[in-house]
Amino acid sequence: MGSMAMTLRLTDEQDATLASLAEAQGVSKNEAAVRAIRAAHERAAHERRVGEGIDDVIARYPQTIRRLGE
Repeated sequence: MGSMAMTLRLTDEQDATLASLAEAQGVSKNEAAVRAIRAAHERAAHERRVGEGIDDVIARYPQTIRRLGE
């Protein structure tokens, strides 16, 4: 897997937060940023799957859902 460079522009406050996170995890700021990005991606994917599941249940059982709302 090749390496790609990217500049991440942060405010001083954001940089301090990233530094604090990295220190708490015992990793570099780069690794802390990578982990945070992966975690955010996993949360978003999970939320999407849950939303799709809810939509499926609503579509399959509309009368039951309506009764539960009463």
